[in-house]
Amino acid sequence: MVYVFLANGFEEMEALAPVDLLRRAGVEVFTVGVGSDMIVSSHNIPVKTDTTVDKIVLNDGLEMIVLPGGMPGTLNLEASPDVLGAVDYCADNNRYIAAICAAPSIIGHKGLLDGRYATCFPGYEKDLKGAIHSARLVAVDGKFITAKGAGCSMKFALKLVELLVSKEKAEALESGMQSK
Repeated sequence: MVYVFLANGFEEMEALAPVDLLRRAGVEVFTVGVGSDMIVSSHNIPVKTDTTVDKIVLNDGLEMIVLPGGMPGTLNLEASPDVLGAVDYCADNNRYIAAICAAPSIIGHKGLLDGRYATCFPGYEKDLKGAIHSARLVAVDGKFITAKGAGCSMKFALKLVELLVSKEKAEALESGMQSK
């Protein structure tokens, strides 16, 4: 099961590409609203979430959390004690933490990227405390998946499918969507 956290000001492609592709791959995904179940994106698109952050359960069923970027969405995610608690839970229990664009700064500020390869939207490298900056569009190091930004949302989402399902499923989705 995967939680994709949405806070006001999130970047649409970075959030919804993973939701879409993971669901196509048969993964149970919940969009999680921070503060409400009606969240407004950075481009003023309202999105009704499946649940809210105060109702989530952190247990063995959780495989991954996804932190989309966007501004002020990233700042709103980081301001949530519940989101930070989910990050801590995943780090402490060897679960995947995926973050794209500015959102890798959240896990960087917590010191979780120390000595790990990571990438982010240009200009946020200083927030990846102790990370080894990767020039890749999507960087995977252990249970941490980071990506540069909206333009690589599909590559990011396909990598999540590969990690949770299989490389073959990711390739089949990519081919079937005419992106390859």
